[in-house]
Amino acid sequence: MSSLKNLTVVVTGGSRGYGAGIAEAFVKAGARVWITGRNETKLNESAQRIGASPFVADVADGTGWDRLIADVVSRTGRLDILINNAGEGVKIGSASQQTDEAIAQSIASNLTGAMLGCRRAAAIMQKQGSGMIINIGSACSTHAWPGWSVYSAAKAGLLMFTRCLLAELRPHGVRVTSVLPSWGQTEFTDAANLEPRDPEVLSKCISPADIGNLLVQIAQLPPHLVTEEIKLWPMIQPMMQL
Repeated sequence: MSSLKNLTVVVTGGSRGYGAGIAEAFVKAGARVWITGRNETKLNESAQRIGASPFVADVADGTGWDRLIADVVSRTGRLDILINNAGEGVKIGSASQQTDEAIAQSIASNLTGAMLGCRRAAAIMQKQGSGMIINIGSACSTHAWPGWSVYSAAKAGLLMFTRCLLAELRPHGVRVTSVLPSWGQTEFTDAANLEPRDPEVLSKCISPADIGNLLVQIAQLPPHLVTEEIKLWPMIQPMMQL
């Protein structure tokens, strides 16, 4: 397994949930980790607890990406791993209940932001001849549920973008992976007004530590191997919803 010691890692949406779990796992593996988020207070609290470097930025803002990448590269001289985790449900409901603003925000948060980051990371990693990009998608990108049309469309777009990006970057020694989780133990459940809410059920869903450890294992694969995509289901999730 490849060592992650002193590698430069950026995790978007790192102030809570999956992002915080991912960042913590990479810090424990010896990497130098930057986390981003829009809420400066929560971001700084998480960074201090995890041992990461905080950087306030909105992933849907290209200038924010430019500032982040410039800061990271000026300090380390490279970018080894980019993990596009930031995203939000915005408004979960039927298409007829959506607003134009909610649709635009969902696409920006769940698709455009990751694409902006990938564009910048790809240029750096091509020159390095190495690197890894991991885009956190969703099981919604391949499965249909009522009320999830806008969010699912954004995540499906991210899945196909990631597949194409892998095809582009493989010749340069850069690996690109999609990770597609389903039910999780994160604030997303409450924000999107989702089931399950039973504590016993939630305890058996995907935890931030679960997904963090999975991503570390993916990153530790030998550089001549790549995982195109992994879909992660909790065993407790009713399979009739697939």
